[in-house]
This record gives sequence, structure tokens and C-alpha cells, in this order.
Amino acid sequence: MLKKSGRIIYLCLGITTTILAVIGMVLPLLPTTPFLLLSAYFFSKSSKKLHNWLLEHKIFGPIISDWEKYGVIGIKAKVISTVLILSFFSYTLIFVNVEVWIKYIVAATGVGVLAFLLSRPSSPKA
Repeated sequence: MLKKSGRIIYLCLGITTTILAVIGMVLPLLPTTPFLLLSAYFFSKSSKKLHNWLLEHKIFGPIISDWEKYGVIGIKAKVISTVLILSFFSYTLIFVNVEVWIKYIVAATGVGVLAFLLSRPSSPKA
């Protein structure tokens, strides 16, 4: 079991990522699914009650449950996330005026995130 200070940190991170997930539902450039998965992880380490609330939530529950049980990210979430990631990173690389080495880091991060996202199964194996 985590020490009390560790549980408090995880709880605060869980609340923060849940808020970001909710904001992501209405803000097109902020993805919801990664924040939900982080929330579930943080709550699993800090609050069984909040973790169960997420798992039983009518909208969030199936996404989190599929991830925790099977490591699955659904097709719809993959498509939306891919479009948003490509849009955000492309905009940053083309229009943001920063040093070239920063653009390389941004590009590498985008490729890494997309590689991870697209490498996850879309449905549980039968």
C-alpha cells in the first residue's frame, strides 16, 4: 500500500486528469481517452471508490474496462485521437516559430504516441 502522501498525490493527479478528460469531451483539441486511462490508473492507486465510479460510469466505464482487461483502444477512439494528434503536431511543426531541435522533439513525440496508439489492439482477442 502506498504511503499517505503518495496516495494524496495520485488522488490529485486522478482528479486533474478526470477534469481534463471532461474538458476534452467539449474541446476538440484535447483528447478524452488518454486522460480517462490516466485517471483510472491514478485512482486505482489512491481511491477504490473513485476507480469503481469510473469503471461503472455509463460513458467512461466501457473504455476504461476494455483498456484494463484487454489493453484495447477502440477504433473510434483511435481514429479521433490520430486525427487530433496529427492536427496538433502538424500545426506545431508548421506554424510555431521555435528552434529546429524543438521541432525534432515534437515530431519524435508525435511519432512515438501514434506508434503506441496504433499498436494497441482495437478489440479483445476471442
